Amino acid sequence: MLAAAGPLVAVIWTSLCLRILLPAAVTFLFLADFLKNRRPKNYPPGPWRLPILGCLFHLDPEQPHLSLQQFVKKYGNVLSLDFANIPSVVITGMPLIKEVFTQMEHNFLNRPVTLLRKHLFNNNGLIFSSGQTWKEQRRFALMTLRNFGLGKKSLEQRIQEEAHHLVEAIREEGGQPFDPHLNINNAVSNIICSITFGERFEYHDSQFQEVLKLLDEAVCLESSIMCQLYNIFPKILQYLPGSHQKLFRNWRKLKSFVSDIINIHRRDWDPDKPRDFIDAFLKEMAKYPDKTTTSFNEENLICSTLDLFFAGTETTSTTLRWALLCMALYPEVQEKLQAEIDRVIGQGRQPNLADRDSMPYTNAVIHEVQRLGNIIPLNVPREVAVDTKLGGFNLPKGTMVLSNLTALHRDPREWTTPDTFNPDHFLENGQFKKRESFLPFSMGKRACLGEQLARSELFIFITSLVQKFTFKPPVNEKLSLQFRVSVTVSPVSYRLCAIPRL
Repeated sequence: MLAAAGPLVAVIWTSLCLRILLPAAVTFLFLADFLKNRRPKNYPPGPWRLPILGCLFHLDPEQPHLSLQQFVKKYGNVLSLDFANIPSVVITGMPLIKEVFTQMEHNFLNRPVTLLRKHLFNNNGLIFSSGQTWKEQRRFALMTLRNFGLGKKSLEQRIQEEAHHLVEAIREEGGQPFDPHLNINNAVSNIICSITFGERFEYHDSQFQEVLKLLDEAVCLESSIMCQLYNIFPKILQYLPGSHQKLFRNWRKLKSFVSDIINIHRRDWDPDKPRDFIDAFLKEMAKYPDKTTTSFNEENLICSTLDLFFAGTETTSTTLRWALLCMALYPEVQEKLQAEIDRVIGQGRQPNLADRDSMPYTNAVIHEVQRLGNIIPLNVPREVAVDTKLGGFNLPKGTMVLSNLTALHRDPREWTTPDTFNPDHFLENGQFKKRESFLPFSMGKRACLGEQLARSELFIFITSLVQKFTFKPPVNEKLSLQFRVSVTVSPVSYRLCAIPRL
């Protein structure tokens, strides 16, 4: 009788244990999360958060930067909005942004590093490094970019040559519908490749096309759900399949691509005659036999080169895709742009940077593309380096700070038609007008180091393309300003027709 009751008792006991232990475990996790992420007195207000997940569920994953604006209206210009397990604060408005990036920037120079980013780069490179590594790498990159043409006529000529190649590649489409994505990526990346690798790649180079596809995939994958979950549960997710594993594979292949080019450079490297960024970095590495005292090592060479390749390709090519889409959607703007190009440049020569001052409408169109495209809507994040007071609120060390560029670029008090493509936003009495509430390249010491290069590329590429073609929607295909959100905000894939101008 007792023996028969044994299994029954075991089942009841197991059931009771599960009923007790499961709620206890959940309660423990919630309590541990609460204690770990307790907010100091006078912390910025914000929507309620869930342990571990934070406030992610409050935002529309399709347009998080737009859905965020409702909380700005409710909680003000300094609001807390935790992204998963990362305590975060969003700042809105030019006065606060200027205060953070100029007057108090020494408190906000660091980059927050998610577990995903740590796995990929581990505080190496230019974009997500901090401290001494960032100072050394940025100083070296700025100096080297200048040495290899930044701000010089030689680099302008390289951009003109690449614009010519892009025009010819588009001409081959014969006015038929096509997706300009890969050709634009190739053209833009060739400029930074000429500086970093010392060479450009043909548009039909299958190996390089594969590299560009890996980069584009990596950009999209990083915002996926599995990648976000990796930041919360890395020890579990590292054993599970998903988009995070594909992201890791892509970056390994990209690192291998750069590593192979570095090895090729080493074969005929002459330290007295550096040809490009990689040669210059190898020369700098040779100055430090003890690699523990400096950031000039092999891993930083790979990561800094990849950062230049990524930043020099993704942002400018995405802006160019927005530009061509806007030309097709707003034919009246395209006509006025072509009229100015014909008047100032004509059809007999290529545009050059000296033309820019004589072309206020073209300049206004380019700036309006950047404003409406708004490709990095919350800026590249910063991290609070020491406990800081901002806008009357206490921000503890380690808090991630996001600057709300969407609110800046769509502020109805600053822009007459904030949600419409309107180059008149940057014109006054027919002349180009700079606007303070326009920060596509950020500001301060961690502003985009390639800003001058990007501005030059945008002017020469856009002017060259609109000089030679009229961009139109394909018959029976409707274009729109729909976008996808990943590391950048880019237009959804589209096709258009490039009709050669006589």
